Amino acid sequence: MRNVASVRENALMPEPSSPAFTIRPVRESEHASLGEITVRAYLEGGFLHGPDDYYAAHLRDVAARAATAEVLVAADAERLLGGVTLVLAGGPMANMAGPGEAEIRMLAVDPLGHRKGIGSALVAHCVERARAEAGVKRIVLCSQQEMTTAHRIYERFGFERAPQLDWRPMPDVLLWGFSLEL
Repeated sequence: MRNVASVRENALMPEPSSPAFTIRPVRESEHASLGEITVRAYLEGGFLHGPDDYYAAHLRDVAARAATAEVLVAADAERLLGGVTLVLAGGPMANMAGPGEAEIRMLAVDPLGHRKGIGSALVAHCVERARAEAGVKRIVLCSQQEMTTAHRIYERFGFERAPQLDWRPMPDVLLWGFSLEL
């Protein structure tokens, strides 16, 4: 079992909250902004088929996510830098998580904030939060094959490819599964 602190030390990753930004729950007044950051990150990364892609509406709907899961943001003194959804107790936001599992969804960093440790800090916070939750023994997530930057982050935290979790939300889209035993 890997310890987040030792993984962070070995990978030279930032603490979940650094002097440059903090990780905290999203505020209702930030739902629209986070939705747009998430869509922009997916669009600029080439992970949507345009702004009207069917999945863009789900990415924008932060209010629905926040109603059934934990939505976390990275923010500095002036703006939101990125966000992630952490599903702890199943419900409508869980695509893959079963009993005893947490699920990470919709990790996104504003393209202007890339290479500043924001994605790593959001994942670190999710791992620490899941470890603190009674009964959670594993974290699962899925990712497009092309999301190689995110894959590197997950692997630094000890996530492993879990092909048995691969699934297709649409016939032409294969999502890769990853898991981390806690």
